[in-house]
Amino acid sequence: MTTSVKPPTWFWIVSGIALVWNLMGVMAYIAQVTMSAEALQALPENERELYTSLPTWATSAFAVAVWGSALGCLLLLMRKKLAAILLIVGFVGILVQLYHSFFISNSIAVYGPGGMVMPIMVLIIGLLLILFSRKATANGWLN
Repeated sequence: MTTSVKPPTWFWIVSGIALVWNLMGVMAYIAQVTMSAEALQALPENERELYTSLPTWATSAFAVAVWGSALGCLLLLMRKKLAAILLIVGFVGILVQLYHSFFISNSIAVYGPGGMVMPIMVLIIGLLLILFSRKATANGWLN
């Protein structure tokens, strides 16, 4: 039999905000993979080329990143230790996706240096969520 410690209020707040953040990522993923031909044609040519040249493995990494992280946050709210593993899986997806964005595609040339802000935020938040889940596990808040 395992015992668990009641998490503090801030645990619930952080977990809830993290879930909303990651659900926004899920929405971005769905918007990308369901983009209509008309919406694609409406993009500037350089952005359209980025979308049409995106390899399947990079799109798959995006899926792993957003779904793994969102499920990890849901499991945080359910107080399950499996959350930490899913957040790590999501983080690996983030790393693979960012590798493509920063080193293979010309996304920096298309979006400029300002286009690096969101990906770096995603990376930092992903890492912080892993650390948060480890702290929650160590404190007995997850079982």
